[in-house]
Amino acid sequence: MSSEKKSKITVDIYGQQYTIVGTESSSHIRLVASMVDDRMREISAKNPNLDVSRLAVLTAINAIHDYLKLKDRLDYLEMEQSKEKD
Repeated sequence: MSSEKKSKITVDIYGQQYTIVGTESSSHIRLVASMVDDRMREISAKNPNLDVSRLAVLTAINAIHDYLKLKDRLDYLEMEQSKEKD
């Protein structure tokens, strides 16, 4: 069993309530939920005919795309930093 304290918080994402349980702070969970809500609304504004399931999938695709770009950038910077140390 994990020794980290879990918090339980209810958030609103795209008009639906979700209960999130995790070890992150309530403010962090609210921030993540707000960012997901913002991204869903942004995509929905550009594609108003999408149903919620497709909207959720496109939001996830966009989020993972952004994550991978940042991860690639971090990997590149770490590689450059290690070259400088040699």
